[in-house]
Amino acid sequence: MPPPLDCETLALLRSFLTPLLEAAGSWGDLVERLAAKGYGVAFRDGHLVVINAETDMPVCTGTMLGVPLRTLAARLGRPCVKSHRDGHSGNLA
Repeated sequence: MPPPLDCETLALLRSFLTPLLEAAGSWGDLVERLAAKGYGVAFRDGHLVVINAETDMPVCTGTMLGVPLRTLAARLGRPCVKSHRDGHSGNLA
């Protein structure tokens, strides 16, 4: 899971990433929008996690951005997630 963020960093991430999550019309569209900005999406312990595309490190969760997984799933449909062997993480299939 991503580390806790200070309020300034979180505010900047919200202003930059939240519009991408809110404008996506599908899970594939969300992946493309995030990739264009150098980010990706993963799932960890039941949470949507935005990751740095270069390092594959978690940056924040959708909940931290004000767009939790349940909100996206209600709008975009349930994501098709390919689970990793650890059973706690996965990626969009």
